[in-house]
Amino acid sequence: MNTNLFEIGYYGDSELKSLGFKSLGTNVRIAKNCLIVGIHNISIGNNVIIDSFCSIIASGEGYLNIGSYVHIASYCHLLASDGIELKDYSGLSQGVKIYSKTDDYSGLSLTNPTIPNAFKTMKIGRVELGEHTIIGAGGVILPNVTIGEGTSVGALSLVSSNLDSWTIYFGNPLKKLAKRSKKLLEKKQEFLDKIEVSSD
Repeated sequence: MNTNLFEIGYYGDSELKSLGFKSLGTNVRIAKNCLIVGIHNISIGNNVIIDSFCSIIASGEGYLNIGSYVHIASYCHLLASDGIELKDYSGLSQGVKIYSKTDDYSGLSLTNPTIPNAFKTMKIGRVELGEHTIIGAGGVILPNVTIGEGTSVGALSLVSSNLDSWTIYFGNPLKKLAKRSKKLLEKKQEFLDKIEVSSD
């Protein structure tokens, strides 16, 4: 009996190094059924996992910078046409969508990729997630947004403007719920201390 029938598996460091990433750290795992366009515009740090069925588009002048200790869960979509940055220790839960470029939905211009740019108005802008940010399942982040360090965004939330650091947000429309604890910074230091000891 084949017990691995449904296990797609991951590419590891040795396989990924030959693909032409702009930069690539160590201990990186990317599911084999992901769609990635613009590999030469993508930088990845150390200890990163990208799970199944993710699509990452960084073609043209776009770019994607992924820090270290970052997890991107299954079914996420990152449209990095104008740049996306995921800082260290950040994470995306299942089905998160991040757009650094979108059509104008107001009706003042035509939309969709079949139309020449001269007849469209696009909203374009870099998206940055600070260290220790976490975005809940099904969240959507629109262009030109900076999410501050340590902020968490609940599932199914829509983010269309900058968010404060160390704050918990939720909903559509998005609401500020409370300040987020910084206790995790102590855990981070314990973690780093343990790594340093084990590497001696």
